[in-house]
Amino acid sequence: MTETTYFPRRLILAGAVISGVLLALAVHMLGARFGLDLGGLWRSDTGEFMPAGAALAWWLIATVGFCGGYFTATLMDSAVSGQIPQRMRQFLIAVGVLVLAGAGQAASAPSPIPTISGVLAGLAALGLGAVVAFCGAHFALRRA
Repeated sequence: MTETTYFPRRLILAGAVISGVLLALAVHMLGARFGLDLGGLWRSDTGEFMPAGAALAWWLIATVGFCGGYFTATLMDSAVSGQIPQRMRQFLIAVGVLVLAGAGQAASAPSPIPTISGVLAGLAALGLGAVVAFCGAHFALRRA
């Protein structure tokens, strides 16, 4: 009978947070290509109260970061004991590579957002993604 090995909780937490942040940044870059601008909340030149695209971008980034951290922590915790089939691991790796490749392609094109605004929006997405990915990973590890 094989012994069950466990990863240290901090290693799972760090891996899940990094994965959640990368997914949140990928969604931010892809969303910017489709007109979901995070900086729309701080603009004063629009006549609208709050641009719906900016609010949707914030919620989308937060949701993807949280879910990315939560599911990555859950998968890492169960993968260590060999509970995930090989085909499922290959599928998840393929999905992650495709999302990050799409974000890389979107990031390589010229940005429709001005430079300073784009940098500030990217930093805001990074911070939001890190906080919600940590929360998602923490909740997953408390549950496990």
